[in-house]
Amino acid sequence: MTIYKIMTADTADAFRRAGSFAGAEIDLADGYIHFSTATQAADTLARHFAGRDGLVLVSVDEDALPQPLKWEPARGGQLFPHLYAALPWSAVVGVDPLPVGADGVHQLPGVVSGAVSGTVV
Repeated sequence: MTIYKIMTADTADAFRRAGSFAGAEIDLADGYIHFSTATQAADTLARHFAGRDGLVLVSVDEDALPQPLKWEPARGGQLFPHLYAALPWSAVVGVDPLPVGADGVHQLPGVVSGAVSGTVV
């Protein structure tokens, strides 16, 4: 299964160069790296990244992770994937820009937008 991490393009570039990612500030505070599924990505963008430029969607192959994900309840009881380890660059299968459209919402890439109706609402 592919899971998704939203981050700035600069953070993704630093991640690529370093070969691993320990997490964003919120991840470090919570003790795990937050991910979203394809159907959760739009809501995550709307709630936590609304209107921010310079973001990318990092696609991660769950099977390439150094340890199994923990699926834990969060928003509305939905189960979200959490990684209690550093994320290796070798698990990344794609990085796509998340441009903000004229309407102020992020435009998701095709594979994710099909799961979430095309844009963040």
